[in-house]
Amino acid sequence: MSIRRWINRLVGGGMRGMSVALLIIAVAAALIELLSLIQYRYAHRLIEEELDYRVESELTLKASRVRGILKSNEKMVRNYLDPVQTQIVKPDNVYHILYRLVETNDGVMSSFLAFVPGYYPSREHLFEPCAFRRGDSILTTQLAGERHDYTRREFYSLAVEQGLSCWTDPYVDSLASGQQVVTHATPLTDAGGQVVGTFGIDLSTKDIIDTLNTRHMLPSTFFLLLTEDGRLISRPDASHTSGSDVDAVVKMINDSTCQRKFSSSSRSKIITFNDKEKGKGYAYYAFMMGKPRWQVVMVCYDKEVYSKLNTMRRNFMLLMLGVFSLLGFILYRVRQYLKQLHRSRLSKERADSQLSIARTIQSEMLPRHAISRRDVDIDGKQVTALEVGGDLYDYLLRDEKLYFCIGDVSGKGVPSSLVMAVVHSQFRTLVQHASNPAYIMQSINEVACEDNETNMFVTLLVGVLDLPTGRLRYCNAGHDAPLLVAGGVKPLAVNANLPVGIFADFKYNQQEVQLPADSTLLLYTDGLTEAADKEHHLFGLQRIIDTAQSALEQGRTAPAQLMETLYNAAQCFVDGAEQSDDLTMLAIHYHRPDDALVLDEAITLTNDVSQVKELNQFVSSVAERLNLELPMQSQLMLAVEEAVVNVMNYAYPIGTQGDVTIEARATDACLSFIITDSGKAFDPTERSNVDTSLSAEDRPIGGLGILLVRSLMDSINYERHDGKNVLTLKKAFGETE
Repeated sequence: MSIRRWINRLVGGGMRGMSVALLIIAVAAALIELLSLIQYRYAHRLIEEELDYRVESELTLKASRVRGILKSNEKMVRNYLDPVQTQIVKPDNVYHILYRLVETNDGVMSSFLAFVPGYYPSREHLFEPCAFRRGDSILTTQLAGERHDYTRREFYSLAVEQGLSCWTDPYVDSLASGQQVVTHATPLTDAGGQVVGTFGIDLSTKDIIDTLNTRHMLPSTFFLLLTEDGRLISRPDASHTSGSDVDAVVKMINDSTCQRKFSSSSRSKIITFNDKEKGKGYAYYAFMMGKPRWQVVMVCYDKEVYSKLNTMRRNFMLLMLGVFSLLGFILYRVRQYLKQLHRSRLSKERADSQLSIARTIQSEMLPRHAISRRDVDIDGKQVTALEVGGDLYDYLLRDEKLYFCIGDVSGKGVPSSLVMAVVHSQFRTLVQHASNPAYIMQSINEVACEDNETNMFVTLLVGVLDLPTGRLRYCNAGHDAPLLVAGGVKPLAVNANLPVGIFADFKYNQQEVQLPADSTLLLYTDGLTEAADKEHHLFGLQRIIDTAQSALEQGRTAPAQLMETLYNAAQCFVDGAEQSDDLTMLAIHYHRPDDALVLDEAITLTNDVSQVKELNQFVSSVAERLNLELPMQSQLMLAVEEAVVNVMNYAYPIGTQGDVTIEARATDACLSFIITDSGKAFDPTERSNVDTSLSAEDRPIGGLGILLVRSLMDSINYERHDGKNVLTLKKAFGETE
């Protein structure tokens, strides 16, 4: 008897068939329980064998994160070392650099320079200029004196006498910040290469302690950090363990008579102990590689190692009982389902016919032909996941301007397609008489919010490209940032804003950018980034950037070529997996030549000094693309940072927010940074030079910043144009340090 005939008899045999089905269910339940028991014992043995490796992975991860914090701060000290060494000829200038270092690095509690005794004849015998945090303020002072002789500190002797960079063990900084810190110091040399002192920072241990107190393997697991000689650096949160448990573990590690063994990989040591309340426990510990040679300790308990396995076993039993109880009812309902299936198939065929007509209408709403002119090429591509989709794109030319948009309606299917049609119609109507992307977006949003009872929204980007000048104005409403393909591939800076259709009174802002000559702008929906393979791995932004970079290197940046390359790469990645979302792309290739400049990039920040890190990344990226030497990169970063922070502090009234745009333009011989803001008129070059003969306490606040910028750049110029402050800093490539 075939399996198909047997199933038909089972389904159609009435009570007799149901009895057979119940017998089969009982036998199946017994077999599954036996398999479950075997699996449980096997899993228990595997967990026991793998415990060492899991714990050592956690220890390695924590040690790597601690080491990462230390390494990032070592790199920051190296970045500041060259500007500091350049300025030590004028000892008062270093106060400002130390102040800026503390201000722009949250974890740094203080920075200092400890000179060899008597280095400055006109200064104190022990001279240690320092900037440090105290509460919400940053203070500067000369720290050395009778209470503090830095020459007795180990880091000073290592840096000055042996020329070594080093970290200290944690200690409480009672002289400055009053917090627990670790010190990193590095040798400080003069222009002749002679070691004249040490340059260092005091780093708060809070970030290090927080690193150990996050992401525990088990609820009662806790981590400790000890010095090389076994002194406790950090305690876990009280929610994880008590102070007595911590003290007991530290005592065991420091007790040479306590029995211990090496782990299976011999990378860590293990102490096994018994706790009255928590039962059998394990203390794993190992030394961090390099300096400082601290010890990372992890404590876990036997009952929690297997708790999930035991819980899974109990839950599986309960689930199995429930599942098999339902099987009888399911078998009974199979017959009714088969009858309904035929009726549903007929209904689906009628719906498919109607959706096919809707898809044809929707496709006719999209632009029918690509635009190809001497100054611009544009083309789009759309592949819907269902019969009708919620993505849209459109473009048209009017008055030597290219108007374009791309959007993604929340959800899929017919409701999304209807919203898409409304947005598309509004865009077509508005661009006939409006050229402000923010106004177009605002108008579309107001219409989309009217009677929006389904709470559907649209991520949308609207752009207007002025073809004679290449100036692009655009407005974003929660859509993915476009990619600019021009000498490289990078996302276009966009304000996120709220999607269209949420709040009718939301105000959208316009952004502007100058497109480089022979550049391509790629816009896309999340159907490209979220294209998933059968294991649910996403195609992702980085693969889009890499594919676009490959197309750029092959000269395939024409819109149709670029989109075809990206689509083929996505299809190859998903490898036949079902498409889950609409995929839409729009590519614009702009041809305006711009032979005079070799680099033209910009970044926009708010007047918030916390964004200085983004500024430094921007300046560093520009310098690296121009292949500038590291000393010049450091000078440029320090000068631009000082100028931008100066604008942030003075261009806008206190308590108000504004933007500061930093544009980098480079020719073959010169690099310029143009800093533009819309704040009050403020010319920093009119500030008089600072009298550096005065002490730091007697000198008025301000002025050292512009003096520092002048000493690092070749020229500095200020203009106010169209109600904006424009500050230009220039540096010649060929200048020696």
